Amino acid sequence: MKPASRRPHILFVDGPNLNVLGTREPEIYGSMTLAAIRREIKAAARVDGADVRFFQSNHEGEIVARLQEARGKADGLVINPGGYTHTSVAIRDALIYSGVPAVEVHLSNPARREPFRRTSTLEDVVAGRIAGFGGFGYVLALRAILHLLREAGGLAGR
Repeated sequence: MKPASRRPHILFVDGPNLNVLGTREPEIYGSMTLAAIRREIKAAARVDGADVRFFQSNHEGEIVARLQEARGKADGLVINPGGYTHTSVAIRDALIYSGVPAVEVHLSNPARREPFRRTSTLEDVVAGRIAGFGGFGYVLALRAILHLLREAGGLAGR
């Protein structure tokens, strides 16, 4: 009999202002709340055989600490650093330190927004970036990180 393989652990990290989704600039970010997005992620994770954990903070240092704690614990990571996308070398360094393969996700498409939003301090240290699909982008990011883990051989038998 083939031994059961372990379910991959995927950490979702959300940065500032994502806690007020649904009421913050819905014309840009949509009307879905972060809680609703997380319900969709959980449903997709059940189908895809993954365990998911969530973390959101408006504080850069808390995000840095959570990324550091992911080292050796998470198999994959999905991060939406919010406004810190464009400014935080500390989050970038913590993501590198974590050693966890990551996908960057954004509700809106930064390439179609103000010039300062077109730069990501993470873009060259993440496996890829999903942007412009609203809350569904998180489900796409989950599927993308699971695909990467399978391709790398980290999810044998899945």
